[in-house]
Amino acid sequence: MNKIISEALVKQGIPATVDTAANDSLVQMFQRAVAEYGPNPAYSSLGHTLSFADLERLAKQFASYLQHHTCLQPGDRIAIQLPNLIQYPVVLYGALMAGLVVVNTNPLYTPRELEHQLQDSAAKAIVVLANIAKPLQRVAANTDIKHIIVTELADLHPFPKRLLINMVAKYIKRMVPRLSLAKILSFNTALRMGESTPFSPVPIKSEQLAMLQYTGGTTGVAKGAMLSHRNLVANVLQCLSMFDSYSFKKATETLVVPLPLYHIYSFTNSVVMLVTGNHCILVPNPRDIESLIKDMGSYPMTAFCGITSLFVSLCNHPGFQRMDFSKLSLTLAGGMALTADAAAQWQKITGCEIVQGYGLTETSPVISVNPGTGNQIGTIGLAVPSTQIKLVDSEGMNVAIGEAGELCVKGPQVMEGYWHRPEATAAVMDVDGWFQTGDIAEMQKDGYLKIVDRKKDMIIVSGFNVYPNELDAVLTEHPDVVECAAVGIPDAKFGEMIKMFVVTGTNVSAEELKAYCKERLTGYKVPRMFEFRDELPKSAVGKILRRELR
Repeated sequence: MNKIISEALVKQGIPATVDTAANDSLVQMFQRAVAEYGPNPAYSSLGHTLSFADLERLAKQFASYLQHHTCLQPGDRIAIQLPNLIQYPVVLYGALMAGLVVVNTNPLYTPRELEHQLQDSAAKAIVVLANIAKPLQRVAANTDIKHIIVTELADLHPFPKRLLINMVAKYIKRMVPRLSLAKILSFNTALRMGESTPFSPVPIKSEQLAMLQYTGGTTGVAKGAMLSHRNLVANVLQCLSMFDSYSFKKATETLVVPLPLYHIYSFTNSVVMLVTGNHCILVPNPRDIESLIKDMGSYPMTAFCGITSLFVSLCNHPGFQRMDFSKLSLTLAGGMALTADAAAQWQKITGCEIVQGYGLTETSPVISVNPGTGNQIGTIGLAVPSTQIKLVDSEGMNVAIGEAGELCVKGPQVMEGYWHRPEATAAVMDVDGWFQTGDIAEMQKDGYLKIVDRKKDMIIVSGFNVYPNELDAVLTEHPDVVECAAVGIPDAKFGEMIKMFVVTGTNVSAEELKAYCKERLTGYKVPRMFEFRDELPKSAVGKILRRELR
């Protein structure tokens, strides 16, 4: 299989392997980009742009603050709980320059979810947007957090625009709750403190951890995938090889990034843009379609990354249909399966074909993607350079071309393992470094891969992984619920929607159960449908049979 893939890559003008030793760390990649593209625009959000030089200056200030004004040492964890604002790359690269490990944290987390991630990672600091800091206020005392840095929407905008946007958010729109957090420090104060002392460069080796990227688990407990600098750098280089097939140019492209940077798919796309000297337009709230369309129309967009549910929402909006797409030459899809209808509708309206890829948090994330010189809708493309693939049956034996088997992957982008969970690591990775994805795939004769089924019970809602056991565990804490089981069912807009089958001891309503879930789960994890039953189907040993419910 791997010989076929290598030949297919070369046929498309893509090397079969990449030199993953070319860069030691994300910091080195960042510094090279700054040296080459200093005055060019790097990131924009809410109408303000940071150049590469601006980004480095601010990142050094934040790194200096971490070094000289906190208790953090290289290797300690720092959580970043921010939507897509220009503060994110400043904090990210500042933290990495100081030798810290970044813990990307979903801004939509409930207190329960946030507490677990902060406790599990033992993060000592967190940077959070004031608008969403209320859950942190409830759980901070139960964690190892020693430093809380709070930023507001426009903190990096120039005066008076900074003051105006922040005041409107706080006093007019009332988007910022009143906080009573201890040890709190404003982001701009941290930058000023860092500016007063010089940054001291920290030696960073490729095998050092760069990020703990949390992903759900079949046990319902989120696990931190340990991604080293080597993992992330390797995947960026692998992606760059594929991007060459899209005629992607340096220092001339503008990518609209509506998907959150805390998600590994969007994160890696943004790093690819950085190292090529290109411009990222960060969209803080992609659910606000009106604002998203406005952002897209404000810049000469040449590239866009999204997921099926977002493509569908945009294509159904009259304002989007009237836009000028003459400069758009690349649309990337990941995070969830791309439907044929969504791909056809997007191409009809924009004139740009969607290129689908596939990956997982544990693989930094890209495993495969369609090359621009040979895009096949309905497939996940070719394995990226320096990646080995095998498909195995239930006995672990390799299957033939055209036959379905579990997709296993080996390559420099595969994680180091799960943070403090050797048993969970051993369950998905063998001693030779093969990672079991849990997805069932087929390989065509030309080397292209197709996902045909999912071995796991995982549900994918708008590109986000949802694990049924977590939902079951939350809902069974309700005093009126005897047992329950969550399943995913097809949905045209979201890819899948969550349906919960419930056995109760009373006449509790679906509305009450949904409200209960909303208090304890991030919005995309809340079941949209409830079906009440007298009993649930079970195996001979009493395990609930989700496949029968589906």
